[in-house]
Amino acid sequence: MSATLQVIYPASDGTTFDYDYYATSHMKIVGDAIGQFIQSVVVTKGLAGGPDTPPGYHAVATIVFEDDEALGGALAAIGPAVEDIPNFTNVKPDLLIGESIG
Repeated sequence: MSATLQVIYPASDGTTFDYDYYATSHMKIVGDAIGQFIQSVVVTKGLAGGPDTPPGYHAVATIVFEDDEALGGALAAIGPAVEDIPNFTNVKPDLLIGESIG
């Protein structure tokens, strides 16, 4: 089964997120650092939490790896991407490591 890493950026009053920097600069850093391990990536920009409700998250990045070994390699090499986070947000992201079941 595929292994996954989700990087979840919570949104609340006073938090900021630069989507342009994230899409153009940060994702390039991610690719340079761990691209060799990645099977696919989907980034979702939060628009709403429901009708007339602001989103609970600025963004969620779902990174898929072929297996746990590839995920482990990525986690060992991800330092430059982690160090870049303050360049586009003042949020400490939550992480969810899992496996794809569907």
